[in-house]
Amino acid sequence: MRSRHQRDLHAASFDRAADVYDAARPSYPADAESWLTEGIEGPVLDLGAGTGKLTAALVARGFEVSAVDPSPEMLRVLGERLPDVDAREGSAERIPFPDSAFGLVLVAQAWHWVDAERAIPEVARVLRPGGRLGLIWNERDESVGWVRELGELMDAGSYAFDDEGDPVLTEPFGRLEKHETGWVQALSHDGLLDLARSRSYFITKDADGQAAVIQSLRRLLREHPDLAGRDTIELPYVTRSYRAAREG
Repeated sequence: MRSRHQRDLHAASFDRAADVYDAARPSYPADAESWLTEGIEGPVLDLGAGTGKLTAALVARGFEVSAVDPSPEMLRVLGERLPDVDAREGSAERIPFPDSAFGLVLVAQAWHWVDAERAIPEVARVLRPGGRLGLIWNERDESVGWVRELGELMDAGSYAFDDEGDPVLTEPFGRLEKHETGWVQALSHDGLLDLARSRSYFITKDADGQAAVIQSLRRLLREHPDLAGRDTIELPYVTRSYRAAREG
């Protein structure tokens, strides 16, 4: 059984791997971004923005975007990419913006880290009435055999924080809608290893544990019949997106 302490330790680990996270992690499919932002005009908050993968996409779509993340190092990378974005340290439980500041709050690859009981009223506070909360996750498609093996090797001996089913949003949020997108990320061998290095399960291991993971992944790339001899690896994903309006 995971404890809040274990979850917080994993969440905080990204401060030690901001650059590799930025290099290895994918952005989000365009149709998922369109679905999440559909009908939105007002300012957008990227909450748990990390290095700004989603922030950059929102800026490119013409939105006025602010960003919040608890990691100074992740925000450093975001600031280098997007110097004009108002990016502040904070969290879903403590958002450093005033009431009713946003028409949309988006949380990418991060809602599973938050204390939802505290985060839901805080997100509702900074949303305008009728504003929307959107959640999105990129998840490896482990219906594919080698992808399932990859996940087992990357996360070996670790607590799983992701695959927890659909999120639950309480009042003042209304009906939760869901959207799924399948797509593929093309990676070199080194890119796939960096993807492992960017995960909290890897970051929180000791040096011997990290080395063992990399060794096992190199063996998978070398020996698995679906991967052996390929310079480029096509990693399939399913992106889950959710949205709900703030009522009242």
